[in-house]
Amino acid sequence: MCLGIPMKILSKNGERAVVALGGTKREISIALIGDAKTGDYVIVHAGFAIEKLDERRAKETLGIFKEMKP
Repeated sequence: MCLGIPMKILSKNGERAVVALGGTKREISIALIGDAKTGDYVIVHAGFAIEKLDERRAKETLGIFKEMKP
């Protein structure tokens, strides 16, 4: 099973970006998403942004994840 997590791009340097979710920051590749920019939400899987999504959809998905917490 694969899981992609919506994360917000904080900064960008070429094909690399720093993304955040809560207090966690990670450096990822955005090579697969040609038009990603700072402030965008992307789905991150295995260190790669695999899809760009709008803020409403990202927050909705993150809300569902919070509801799943025990």
